[in-house]
Amino acid sequence: MAEAPDPGRGKYKRRRGKWRLRSSSPQDPQAALDELRRARLAIAGGEDESGEAPPQRRTWRPWPRRRRVRPPRPRWLRVLRWVATLAFAWVGVSIVLFVISSFVATGVPSAAVAALTPGGTPPFSATTILVLGSDGRPPGSKEPGASSDTEGGPTRSDTMMLIRTGGGSTTKLSIPRDTIVDLPGYGLQKINAAYYYGGAAFAIKTVASFLAIKINHVIVINFTNFPNLVNAMGGITWSGGCVDSQISGGRADGGYSLVLKRGSHHLNGEQALVLARTRENLCDPGWTDLTRELNQQALLADMKSQIVSPEGFIHLPWIAWNAPQTLETDMGAPTLAGVIASLGMFGSGKTQILAPTGSETLADGEDGLTITDAAKQGDVARFLAG
Repeated sequence: MAEAPDPGRGKYKRRRGKWRLRSSSPQDPQAALDELRRARLAIAGGEDESGEAPPQRRTWRPWPRRRRVRPPRPRWLRVLRWVATLAFAWVGVSIVLFVISSFVATGVPSAAVAALTPGGTPPFSATTILVLGSDGRPPGSKEPGASSDTEGGPTRSDTMMLIRTGGGSTTKLSIPRDTIVDLPGYGLQKINAAYYYGGAAFAIKTVASFLAIKINHVIVINFTNFPNLVNAMGGITWSGGCVDSQISGGRADGGYSLVLKRGSHHLNGEQALVLARTRENLCDPGWTDLTRELNQQALLADMKSQIVSPEGFIHLPWIAWNAPQTLETDMGAPTLAGVIASLGMFGSGKTQILAPTGSETLADGEDGLTITDAAKQGDVARFLAG
């Protein structure tokens, strides 16, 4: 039977006391010294004079300490981690070079920027880009149609292409350079003459008015630096029929020559540029300016494939530096990077051409191409639909 509590003792609280040296008699100094000596011997691991081992020092822990033993990581996991780190560093270096090159690259005149219409933000929303390739040639070129009267004089746009990318799709629409349009102040002219008379700004206004379309950005390809970009990629692989191109009389007369058999070929920058400019193919007389438009779109697709390939990743810093130097544009580094990312995610797009429906002879005796309003509207609608 439990004892009844003593009412005289009252209530009390338990308190944890501090660790102290135990002493048989706290009032006896000699006993305290003996206790201190035994404690020192216990710390040193010795024995007292009686031969007995001193009591072990007691320590208090709130819970027992447990050491976690981690299993060793597999070697392949460590290698994968280092590879990922190097890949991120490689991409980071490429981004820095791309931004620096964009700042030092030549842009388009302010008049061309004013002719543009604000648009979407790729790759999240669609944007329409006009790509122009000037027919300016290196000094000494003899090719007809080039600016040969005075170096640095006005040139015509050898290439005119619309690219719409972002928002989940990419489409392209090539405009034949011989398409006849009504240029304000100049009458009926081939559409490539717009760049000759008013540069990129006049070309933007002409294409926008002719196709009833809004143009958000412009890119002028610098053919002088174009081979450097292709070489920075490590070249490109092109597949097609036989080619025998002798521009400006061929290499023997100081021009350009390109001879390819049917099949696939790995082209360097100079060869890719000659193919992009070729209109007359001695191997296939059926080639026209429309064939050249198709070849230019195929070359762009080949360049995109090369960039996303393992070889392109190895050459990524060189590509990042040369791309802004080849493209004169109104776009800054973030927007241009968004366009490149959009082309990488949504592909090169469908190959379309503003197909002519007839021809007409101009006042100067040159033959041009015409297209009906219905055919033009159909081509533009397919281009915008993606």
